[in-house]
Amino acid sequence: MEGVRDALGPQLDSKHLNRKRTGDAFRMSDARQRTLSTSGESLYQVLSLEKGCSHDDIKKSYRKLALRFHPDKNPDNPEAAEKFKELNSAHSVLSDLSRRNIYDSYGSLGLYVAQQFGEDNVNTYFMLSTWWAKVGLHLCECSVTCSTSFCKGS
Repeated sequence: MEGVRDALGPQLDSKHLNRKRTGDAFRMSDARQRTLSTSGESLYQVLSLEKGCSHDDIKKSYRKLALRFHPDKNPDNPEAAEKFKELNSAHSVLSDLSRRNIYDSYGSLGLYVAQQFGEDNVNTYFMLSTWWAKVGLHLCECSVTCSTSFCKGS
């Protein structure tokens, strides 16, 4: 495990990996999976809130926790500085109504898609990612391919 950890550097640490091995593959911890999930729960957990909370609840919880974990109040605690960064990130998403709606619907994957393709294109991206849309596009592709090969044969 140490050789793998040395080879991949900061990507592998005990925070992100369980100590259990399945064959040669490592399983990610629940915390790491939550950051990549589509459930939309982890930012609310960072601020100690429930998913349906109000904007005022977000503001109150953020202020309370930001004062508690502010790096100036905890100069010798690097964990507090890391927690403060997480709080700022969670607050920036949840306080913006558009980004919060995307996060509630699609989780952190939705935020990533919004960053890559724009907030207006998130619903389109996920609609085109469904199995029936892929089948429909494949059928359209096949019909075009078949019709062009038929025309060449005449």
